[in-house]
This record gives sequence, C-alpha cells and structure tokens, in this order.
Amino acid sequence: MILAKAASIAAAAAALSLASGCLVVAAGAAGAGTVAYVRGELDATVGSDYERVIDASNRALDQVQFVRTSEKRDAFSAVIIARTAEDKKVEIRLTKEGDRLTKVQIRIGVFGNEKRSRVILERIQAGA
Repeated sequence: MILAKAASIAAAAAALSLASGCLVVAAGAAGAGTVAYVRGELDATVGSDYERVIDASNRALDQVQFVRTSEKRDAFSAVIIARTAEDKKVEIRLTKEGDRLTKVQIRIGVFGNEKRSRVILERIQAGA
C-alpha cells in the first residue's frame, strides 16, 4: 500500500516536471534569441529589423569569405546562397516575423555544419 502511494506520487511528480519543462521550453521559443540546431539546420530568432538582418547576413558571409552566388528577397522573406572554399552550398533563409523580429535559418552543405553555422549566426547577431 505504501509502495503503491510512493509510486503514484513519483509518477505524478515526474509528469508534472515534464509538463512544466515543456511549458518553459515553449515559452522560451516564442521570444527573440532562441537558437536550435535540428537535422543539419540552425534556426534562430534575432531581435532586429528584417532589413538590418539581411545586411548583417551579407556582411557575415563576406567576413568568413564565402562567395555569394545569389540573393532573392521581397518584403517578407529572403534567401541568400553562397559557397564555401570546399564548394559546399551555404543557404541563409530570413523571414520577417515582426517589426523587430527576424527568423534566421542557416544550412551548410547537405548534412549541415553546426560549428560554422553558429559562427555565421554570431556574426549576423553582432551586425544586426
């Protein structure tokens, strides 16, 4: 009887901690400054104007000496394509999320490169 109560209390505590953890993660994902690396792509939200983030992205590519091959943009989204010295494709996708909020997605090569993607993101954030 005591063992059953202890097990149910432990299960309830575990469920509560999991649920509260999800709420914290979900709440944190809504604001600027969130970063996630999933399946070879670095996703981030930058708390800066969309046009400034586009300019900062181009400067970041220049700083790491990646060769820009194309850029397409409109009032709501942009895609910048570049190449590394190893001829790997670098794709930066930008989406206007608000007046001072821009979503940034970076992928390098087919499988991604987290370290290089984070370097580019840091330079974008510094310049935005």
